[in-house]
Amino acid sequence: MPLPNRVRPDGALFADPARGTLFGNRGGRFHDTDSQAVPARIQATRQWLCCVLSFKGRRRKVWSRGYTELFFCDEVTALAAGHRPCMECRRHDALAYRAALVKGLGLTETPLFPEIDRILDAERRSGRVKRTHRVPVDRLPDGAMLLSADGTEFLALRNGATLLWTPAGYRARRERPPGLATVLTPPATLAALANGYQPLWHPSAEGF
Repeated sequence: MPLPNRVRPDGALFADPARGTLFGNRGGRFHDTDSQAVPARIQATRQWLCCVLSFKGRRRKVWSRGYTELFFCDEVTALAAGHRPCMECRRHDALAYRAALVKGLGLTETPLFPEIDRILDAERRSGRVKRTHRVPVDRLPDGAMLLSADGTEFLALRNGATLLWTPAGYRARRERPPGLATVLTPPATLAALANGYQPLWHPSAEGF
């Protein structure tokens, strides 16, 4: 049986057999090594990272006594949940993300990553609840993740349309909705996406 270590765009953990394209963590271990059920906690620290699946030949026993290993459909999913690129295994992407965020937020100084983590932590959740943001759709960049109007589906903006998210990739193209949308992606990350950061998409997105 798969572990509940897959991450939805709203940050919730669930079990699914589909293999993600990226790996990550939330600053340490917050799962129960005995039950391996959905954790009662949502993080170990506010350092929520998005990593590559393979790095320097390292091997891990998932959900043992190390940190809580998580898996994402793609980076668009990870960013929506509130994660950011890892500085160790994705240094080039992490620096590009920070540069785009600095430009998008109009910062006069480049923050250290712990400060970025503090910003994201305030924007991605209110206590244990996912924080969403109401934003005009015409102001949103590609890579933003929305809730459908009825709140039951996740939709990623791409090339003037939206793509229907599933754990295994994107499976349908829909028209871009008008007016305001409920956005999952934190505002700081939206600023980075709007100012040049290019997230890694699941290969299925190329088919739409």
